[in-house]
Amino acid sequence: MNVELSHILAEGAYLVAAILFVLGLKALSHPDTARRGMFMAEIGMLLAVIGTLLYFEIVTWTWILVGVAVGSAVGTLMAVFMPMTAMPQRIALSHAFGALAAVLVGIYKFIEYPVDDLGRLRIAALGFEVLFGGLTVTGSLMAFAKLQELVRGAPITFRGQNFFNLGLLTTTVALYIYFVCDPSAAWAFYTFLALGFVVGILLVLPIGGADMPVVISLLNSYAGLAAAATGIAIDNKVLIIAGSLDGTSGFFLSILMSRAMNRSFANVLFGAVGAAPPPGTKTVETRTVMRYTPDDMKFVLENAANVIIVPGYGMAVAQAQHVLHEIANHLIELGIQVRYAIHPVAGRMPGHMNVLLAEANVSYDMLFERDAINDQFAETDVVVVVGANDVVNPAARTKKGSPLYGMPILDVDKARTVIFLKRSMGAGFAGEENELFFDKKTMMVLGDAKQTLTAVAGQLKKRPGLVHG
Repeated sequence: MNVELSHILAEGAYLVAAILFVLGLKALSHPDTARRGMFMAEIGMLLAVIGTLLYFEIVTWTWILVGVAVGSAVGTLMAVFMPMTAMPQRIALSHAFGALAAVLVGIYKFIEYPVDDLGRLRIAALGFEVLFGGLTVTGSLMAFAKLQELVRGAPITFRGQNFFNLGLLTTTVALYIYFVCDPSAAWAFYTFLALGFVVGILLVLPIGGADMPVVISLLNSYAGLAAAATGIAIDNKVLIIAGSLDGTSGFFLSILMSRAMNRSFANVLFGAVGAAPPPGTKTVETRTVMRYTPDDMKFVLENAANVIIVPGYGMAVAQAQHVLHEIANHLIELGIQVRYAIHPVAGRMPGHMNVLLAEANVSYDMLFERDAINDQFAETDVVVVVGANDVVNPAARTKKGSPLYGMPILDVDKARTVIFLKRSMGAGFAGEENELFFDKKTMMVLGDAKQTLTAVAGQLKKRPGLVHG
């Protein structure tokens, strides 16, 4: 194969890959076509890799084959052994890996190529990819550590933190600008690279679990921007297209997530939702609640005409999605209408609940977003809240000064009966007490959600006349 032919084939593969990326992203916007969109994106990435390997600039295949082997092994292990409940952690690691690749490419480009030959645009792109790639690497690893509870998931703050972070970020950006103006200043390049790693850690430290969906999508945007900058630096068109798609989609998703919580980006990054209250401000809860058993829950459910299930992060922790779906099927066999209400920021990443319920083969027709189902809670007999708290806390509507105030919630408090499945009476990620726990129409079923639901499913199976498939 001659050089001209290989170049034509490579460009053709890039063109088809770019089209598949766009179509795949479009297909992901609807549950019915999401699986097809994933296949399109996968094929597009395969073509992009093949197209890259067709170029004659490759000097040796040794490290390429090593990279393919190591990457395939790591990806396979993650796919096989990481459960669906750990999907947010896996996404965070993927962001870190992608950003690290951008950083390494940038460092290599800076070392091996004379800066005078790169041009101002590529110098700016090279610095941008290293800066954003660096903060994405450490930011993603910190997000992974918080999600995996290797470090405290609640916000970690210190006095003057926001001013310190802003000053450090300003210094880092100033060094980047200096490097663009004077590309020979290697000290500036390596200094803002090191500071970028530090900035990534400090940006995620004050962010708590309540804001993790926004953080995940924002890190996705950063990784995409770094990839796009890498494409400009090395003149790779498919990287520019794929990185731009990733960066812009992640950015707009972050905006949507922020709107779902009625919060701004600045409030997410610097608000420290979920921080412990200052000493002396925390009150001791003296009220008690009436605890109910799985038998009580079974009795209420089988006598309802309609039921709405609200999943939360507690369902993910308990891995209770399969038995929850089993109960829903039992209720449907009894002629009871069952639906799932999905809050956009329930869980630890955008779409977390959708992913878990899809794993349990819950039909997409049963899943309803907040805007589509909120006005139906008032006509609902029973709402079952499985491990959710902040997204159903009425304090978001009534309690000014609460970290949740103004956040759009699911109006479960308007239902006739509310069943909470929780491990304890503890507050949610935002640290706000849920007054609905103490409402007379609320049934608190405390304990492991999976064990509770398994007991309820067992009781429903014993019901006379119930037909099992």
